[in-house]
Amino acid sequence: MFREAHKTSTFNLNSARDQRAARLGILGSGKGSNFRVLVEASRSGLPAYEPIIVLSDVADAGILKLADQFQMPSHFVAPGPFKTKMTEAIEQEMVAHLQAAKVDFIALAGFMRVIKEPLLKAFPGRILNIHPSLLPQFPGLAAWQQAYEAKVSETGCTVHLVDEGIDTGKILGQSRVPVLPNDTLETLHARIQEAEHELYPRIVNQFAEKLIAAKECKECEGNF
Repeated sequence: MFREAHKTSTFNLNSARDQRAARLGILGSGKGSNFRVLVEASRSGLPAYEPIIVLSDVADAGILKLADQFQMPSHFVAPGPFKTKMTEAIEQEMVAHLQAAKVDFIALAGFMRVIKEPLLKAFPGRILNIHPSLLPQFPGLAAWQQAYEAKVSETGCTVHLVDEGIDTGKILGQSRVPVLPNDTLETLHARIQEAEHELYPRIVNQFAEKLIAAKECKECEGNF
């Protein structure tokens, strides 16, 4: 069963700032910094998408508190016994909740569990993730640390589609970040996050524009 972390706000799932905006569901496990920039960008100049709902696998995650601040429905979903994945039944519950909110696509914002078939099947080619490296370099956890320890001269971040693998989906956009001679792990990570906060809303908006265009094309075909 879903366990709500907070009471649902006055936000109306069926109302939209722009009826053409693609409806975005967000999954996160942490503080929610990418969630914040996605919401702020959508409300101040990137109108093709509208964040609708937040789900988290961590009961006290900062992203849930941010959702409250933005007056957006948010739910804690008990993740089950595994550390890096969810059971099929739990994923199916998440699917049901996202579908009830009429979500068009999903953005992962620091979601620390592997996505499997229930979500992939329900939203095929419509789940986005941002990863702190220039994929295919340094997939997996702590990618900024991998880059730092490898002594590369450049790293960055990547927005990609989620598939069955670990950070192996189609690349939608990248932003490059130089590794400076005096960088520490902390300073490098901070600059990669700055790049993420610019890249993610822009690519999410571009993706939403394509979803809207495809939907309008189908609607037009139905009128002939």
